[in-house]
Amino acid sequence: MAEYDSTEFIDTDFETQKSSLTGVPDSLRAPSREEVDRKVVEAQQKLAELKRAQEELERERATLEELRRRQVEFQTGRQEMVHHITRGLGLLEEAEFNARRDAEQMIKTIADFREALDKIQGIHDESWTKENFQMELTRGLTTVENARMEWNSARLKLPALEGEAGQKLEKNEAPAAAAAAPFSDLRLGQLCKMGLALTWPLLVIALAALGVFIAILLRR
Repeated sequence: MAEYDSTEFIDTDFETQKSSLTGVPDSLRAPSREEVDRKVVEAQQKLAELKRAQEELERERATLEELRRRQVEFQTGRQEMVHHITRGLGLLEEAEFNARRDAEQMIKTIADFREALDKIQGIHDESWTKENFQMELTRGLTTVENARMEWNSARLKLPALEGEAGQKLEKNEAPAAAAAAPFSDLRLGQLCKMGLALTWPLLVIALAALGVFIAILLRR
């Protein structure tokens, strides 16, 4: 279909004849109703096109804003998870190292306990005679004492040997150590300031006493 042309239905000869009859040039002539109607239609068409363009721009802006939000979410989430996972790896590696060290210590202690138990159970005091009583008794006491030393040493290294009480003691050791040294995390400058704050009243009293003493000497 051919595109509509509004000038096809305008009689140019008639318009020229009408202009010549009125004696008014076309540039100064008032617009006719047909011309006004045509301009109204053109303005409405332009408004419709501008509205469609505005709607398209609004959709494009909404798409870009959603894309920007997702990018920010991605960057923030990546930084957050890198921080958490890096810290978690450090904590788990330290815990795994301590657990492996404790497990190795437990394996060694179990072997030492079995050896000490076999030695104690290997003492048959009912077979001692008068001739070897002193020697066997000394040997037996040495075996028991060695076992006791092994037990006491293992108790210090493995709180699990104390049961629940030992585990609670281990948990309370860290707060107790922190309470025992409340100023250990302070720097030298902070300690100096704290010492000055505690001693300056004594210094003022000492200076006042010195002034009184000097005044008494001057009066004499």
